[in-house]
Amino acid sequence: MSLMRRPAWWSVLLVVAGVLIFVRLGIWQLHRADDKEELLRRYAAAASASPQDFAVVTTSPPEDVYPRVRVEGHYLADRLYLLDNPKHDEMGGVEVYVPFQPEHAGRLLLVDLGFLPGNGTGKAPQLPPLPTTQLALQGIYQPPPEHGFEMGGNALAQQTQWPKTSIYLDMNQMAADLHATLYPRVLVLDADPAAIYVRVHTLDLSSMPPARHRAYAFQWFAFAVAAVVMFVVLHRKRRRRDK
Repeated sequence: MSLMRRPAWWSVLLVVAGVLIFVRLGIWQLHRADDKEELLRRYAAAASASPQDFAVVTTSPPEDVYPRVRVEGHYLADRLYLLDNPKHDEMGGVEVYVPFQPEHAGRLLLVDLGFLPGNGTGKAPQLPPLPTTQLALQGIYQPPPEHGFEMGGNALAQQTQWPKTSIYLDMNQMAADLHATLYPRVLVLDADPAAIYVRVHTLDLSSMPPARHRAYAFQWFAFAVAAVVMFVVLHRKRRRRDK
């Protein structure tokens, strides 16, 4: 004797389609987790890799690769930008960016000098002077930090004195503010024990780390199992009660 009522064809089709979609989404999330772990491994390896010539790297822009580069030029030392929302410590502080003019280049390179810890007063920390002479920099050439929903408009255009402060880094707004063209990536300088800046080479995946992708994968697989269980329960024959 069958324990299941014969289901309608459309209900079978609906469940099969739903299960396939849920399983496919779960597998996609697992692949995303693996891809991001590979990105983290490549990023960690970049910090100890031999530096490449910046001009050669920018001729063929890398995709999902974070090359360590060496570039010569000079700072635009009076054009500092302070990113006022980094997640480094409870005392506050700012991530300091400055445009850099590479030799024989028509574009500016935005350089991440590092994090300057605050003193708990809410005021921006004292910025040390930058050299204005020709110098060589080394660091990782990587995409700028992501930012979420922008509120309050362009904060840079509303400020007339330097350094300028913002809670997010928008490359287009900075380019307009500098009246120049910027390279699409930023240079994160190598760690330097003699520098007062904190330079920690980490790839910011806090919004969607690999572990969260795996949690979503588990969720989609759970939906697939739930769909099958619900289908079985709804089509199970009920036992007749004896009178």
